[in-house]
Amino acid sequence: MPPEPAAAVTAANTPADNSRIHDIGYRHYDGVRLDRSYIRRSLFVQSLRGAYGLGRSAKSKVLPMILFAVMCLPAGIIDAVAIYTHMTKLPLEYTEYALLLQAVIGLYLAAQAPQSVSRDLRFKTVPLYFSRPMERIDYVIAKFGAMAAALFILIGTPLVILYLGALLAKLDFAAQTAGFGKGLLAAALMSLLFGGIGLVLAALTPRRGFGVAAVIALFTISFGAVTSVQAVAFHQGAQTAIGWLGLFSPVTLIDGLQTWWLGAHSHFVGGYGPPNAAAGACYLIVVLGLIAGSFALLMRRYRKVGLG
Repeated sequence: MPPEPAAAVTAANTPADNSRIHDIGYRHYDGVRLDRSYIRRSLFVQSLRGAYGLGRSAKSKVLPMILFAVMCLPAGIIDAVAIYTHMTKLPLEYTEYALLLQAVIGLYLAAQAPQSVSRDLRFKTVPLYFSRPMERIDYVIAKFGAMAAALFILIGTPLVILYLGALLAKLDFAAQTAGFGKGLLAAALMSLLFGGIGLVLAALTPRRGFGVAAVIALFTISFGAVTSVQAVAFHQGAQTAIGWLGLFSPVTLIDGLQTWWLGAHSHFVGGYGPPNAAAGACYLIVVLGLIAGSFALLMRRYRKVGLG
């Protein structure tokens, strides 16, 4: 029997081509393609809402809402007293309010900063963000901005209540408006400084509990240590040292800066603020440096977050 042609053998050994193209209903997207700014803005809004438990479970709303109410309640009480007793001025300056309630602000920051960033690290969702047309700087800007905005709402809302109450009490409009403006400026600086430091500490670990402990420890220990050493300096008669020691705690940094820059009442031991203009300028430089440094450290942290 003569051998079969090679072409015939190849055709016989090749399976039939049964491939099919199925239309499963997918359509091309012909709408507007949103850019990085939309993603950044969406992440900012989502993070800001999350800082007050909005869009989350009811249990997540309890603590931030309670702390927000605690921040606002004294302002309402002060307004009521000022109106019904016909005070000629408020019993405290706008710049003092946040310093007197710093413990509430610290608790809020300790609870919400880890919630903002630690969960993404723990559940490894950060690579999902970066799989979109989104850069690491977009993520950091959104998270930093949201945390600062949440703190500004927490600190600034009571100041608005105080201001409205002062106007209802018919206190001097020009003086109250100037004080209110200084209070808002101090609140903005405090929000940026505290928010940046809190996020850096929270981003160091995916464990939320560790982040909470780190934030509380830093703010509590640094403030207690600085205040204690200032008390020692006061009893030793070293008044100049009191002003310089305020550079070593976030809370006293804001206190010293607004004392020098905004003419606010100092809460340092003995009522001493920065001793001279050079010391005051140092406060401003350190505050701005810490804000910028916190942003830079967050950028560095998220460069090390892998895509896997």
